Amino acid sequence: MTAQRVRIIEGGKLVIPALMRRELGIATGDTVLVEVEGGELRVRSLPQAVARAQAILRRHVPEGVSLADELIVDRRREAERE
Repeated sequence: MTAQRVRIIEGGKLVIPALMRRELGIATGDTVLVEVEGGELRVRSLPQAVARAQAILRRHVPEGVSLADELIVDRRREAERE
């Protein structure tokens, strides 16, 4: 997608063009993550942010391992010891 010029309006609000909102999968009222990285403003939908976090985590957890299942097992062991 090509860059577009937009204005910052009163209160520091930035209007994201409709085509870009559709491409990001965001709609009016959605919550997004905004960060400054390398001098650029980046906007991500929450599902995109979750997918990115999962991809980062997956690099450190072997395939087939469920951290949730491991946590449940650990908590049950702790409960048995009490």
